[in-house]
Amino acid sequence: MRFDVLTLFPEMFEAMKQSIIGKAKEKQLIDINLINIRDFSKDKHKKVDDTPYGGGAGMVMQADVIYDAYKSIKDKNAKVIYMSPQGKVLNQKKVEELSKEGHLILLCGHYEGVDQRIIDKIVDEEISIGDYVLTGGEIPAMVLIDSVSRYVDGVLSEGSTSEESFSHGILEYPQYTRPETFEGVKVPEILLSGHHENINKWRRCQALKNTYFKRPELLENVELSEEDKKYLQSAELQFKAPLA
Repeated sequence: MRFDVLTLFPEMFEAMKQSIIGKAKEKQLIDINLINIRDFSKDKHKKVDDTPYGGGAGMVMQADVIYDAYKSIKDKNAKVIYMSPQGKVLNQKKVEELSKEGHLILLCGHYEGVDQRIIDKIVDEEISIGDYVLTGGEIPAMVLIDSVSRYVDGVLSEGSTSEESFSHGILEYPQYTRPETFEGVKVPEILLSGHHENINKWRRCQALKNTYFKRPELLENVELSEEDKKYLQSAELQFKAPLA
């Protein structure tokens, strides 16, 4: 999978050379191509922004400079995403959807953002990573690359994404490893039993419990079995908390 990133600060993406994403790049499972928008400025000082028409604080990135950068990697089959706080918030469903694309072009704004005309001309979708504002689109772009890359074949070991948080609409169950006893607290006995059916049932209940207490609103959109509903009802009685 290919990611082309239009940015003023390509050096920020050094973090993408580390860990799982770095290994995926080395194996050529993903390709992260950084395009420095500043290289396409016609100004002798490499200026890429100007004051907004109509007045106001800050500077706005110029449409013509961004467009020239975009044309250098233009691909009619690519999906162009503008990382913007005005976009729809990234979630697991969108991550899985984007992972099926072969080529994503990510536009990283900065300062007060980009000229609206470039959004209207080249952008297919605006995506946000949350209802807050950052200094630029580089960190959101890295979040998107990391989350999407995990669904590219070969990046993670088989089955790694099937039971994690949000993969089935709810949060993941708690995880444990050695030592068996830590600070007087033992690993739950069920996980040492070797009885896979009971372990899976315990994990499902723990996942529901996690979701019930941490993100109860997620349960509104999940298809629950009768067994799930019984567990949640018992949890409501046991913990004296209203079921969302």
